[in-house]
Amino acid sequence: MEDLTKTEERVMQVLWKLKQCFVKDIIDALPDDPKPPYNTISSVVRLLEKKGYVGYKAYGKTYEYFPLISKTEYRKIFFKKMVSGYFDNSVESLLSFMVKEEQLNEDDINKIKDIINKNK
Repeated sequence: MEDLTKTEERVMQVLWKLKQCFVKDIIDALPDDPKPPYNTISSVVRLLEKKGYVGYKAYGKTYEYFPLISKTEYRKIFFKKMVSGYFDNSVESLLSFMVKEEQLNEDDINKIKDIINKNK
């Protein structure tokens, strides 16, 4: 699947939350202030549809949109790309980075150890 832009990801976050909605609902759910123009969000949703992330139901000239890919599925794709692109496909490098950058504290490390031990 094609990568998403930051704006497309923000719209997908709303679609995952609302499950199905109209462009107006997406605009209302975005935290932006001022709200983006209707045509901008409509264009983003159409791009997401072309990329295969979003489907729709037509009601005359009105369209109700819904995600075709779950947030969990996207997370897996995104994470694999991040690990391969920035950490040379090494989870060890990722965890080492997180520890060095103080993103993981001792409690987090113990939780990771527990998860690993449960999945052996």
